[in-house]
Amino acid sequence: MTASGIRPSAVETFAARERARFRERNPQSVALAERARHSLFGGVPMHWMADWSTPVPLFVERARGARFHDVDGHDYIDFCLGDTGSMFGHSPEPIARAIAEQAGNGLTSMLPGEDAVVCGELLAARFGLPFWQVTATATDANRYVLRWARAITGRKTLLVFDGCYHGSVDDVMVRQRGGQTVPRSGLIGQAYDLTQYSRAIPFNDVEALEAALAQGEVCALLCEPAMTNIGMVLPEPGFLQQCRELTKKYGSLLIIDETHTISTDIGGCTRLWNLEPDFFVLGKPIAGGVPCGVFGCSAAMAEAMQQARQRANQDSHGHGHSGMGTTLSANALAMHCMRANLEQVMTPAAYAHMLPLAARLAEGLRRLIGKHGLKWSVSELGARSEFQFCAAPPKSGAEAEAAFHDELQMALHLYLINRGILITPFHNMCLCCPDTSAEDVDRLIATLDQALDELLAIPGARL
Repeated sequence: MTASGIRPSAVETFAARERARFRERNPQSVALAERARHSLFGGVPMHWMADWSTPVPLFVERARGARFHDVDGHDYIDFCLGDTGSMFGHSPEPIARAIAEQAGNGLTSMLPGEDAVVCGELLAARFGLPFWQVTATATDANRYVLRWARAITGRKTLLVFDGCYHGSVDDVMVRQRGGQTVPRSGLIGQAYDLTQYSRAIPFNDVEALEAALAQGEVCALLCEPAMTNIGMVLPEPGFLQQCRELTKKYGSLLIIDETHTISTDIGGCTRLWNLEPDFFVLGKPIAGGVPCGVFGCSAAMAEAMQQARQRANQDSHGHGHSGMGTTLSANALAMHCMRANLEQVMTPAAYAHMLPLAARLAEGLRRLIGKHGLKWSVSELGARSEFQFCAAPPKSGAEAEAAFHDELQMALHLYLINRGILITPFHNMCLCCPDTSAEDVDRLIATLDQALDELLAIPGARL
């Protein structure tokens, strides 16, 4: 049985037809895939690029706004947008200008410029935390904040929610199974026991949260305001406020990672819901698609960080190494692009366009699900909407995972790709950007409607 209510044999019949269609209409992608496998591991520059629904990777030629073009000349409406990396569209004009401006003025020098000062001021004003650091990625930002949290509290254990997403930080690669923290399945080359200093608990479970914090071992709770990578899981009313209260009560820090949830509002959930974190992390879209991450901290944390540095220098006789930072962190190109993004792209006007379109999309998905008599649900968070194969929106990572029907998801994604529409892989998330139009949203709904018509017409499709 599957939670989706659709028989796997019907899904495979449907998917086989779409795989054949993809190969027929994409000969250049097929040829490039064959060529790439001789020089790129798995035929792609990063192995997960081969994990999409397509039988071979779809090779992109160019992208702009809410659209991209593949090497076979097909045009696509993009609701994936680099899984938030291009949340404000591909190559926004101010970012393209910023890249061109900085190209002749130096890309990296290991020294700051005025752009860095302006970015710090803009970040502080927007997100309400006074002090900032700039990294190469959000993963790096999470790693460094975790180091600071351990140094400040003198504790080693990190607390996360089951099914969380915080990039590729080792410490977060844990799940909860049968009430116990276990390493996340599929980890390659993991050399040490992650469960020694990491704990996973269910999202929206206040009792489990307090029980974990009450042990007095947790340096910090690292969390997304809403879970976004295991399928969207929204917080129950008051849950995040209890996260803040309980971390304070038991001497742990609160780290809010808004790398995906920044789609909610110009100040993220942090400002919208008044979350008051000790540390705030953001990556992906912060520099308009140029690799960059940031983390901010409260004044109290800045003072505690300075004290931690002084202790470390004393212990090492002034020749210590923080273990934080890469040579390309806060490089001149990223800083110039971040400034342009904060000033001209990531604006109230952009959100004013994106949010109503995402609401239109979510409502269209609900109508579509009702029309076909499916026991599926829709969750939405700002510019982000997602349909899930369960009757009610999940309240935990485990509930979201229980609703997975990977073959169905991939078959529907492939159907959309074959008709010029891309949504986020690995789950059913759709993101609207400032260049998305109402016509784009309506086309996605109509095409998904057509897909379900064809799938459910297969004899015996419904369970």
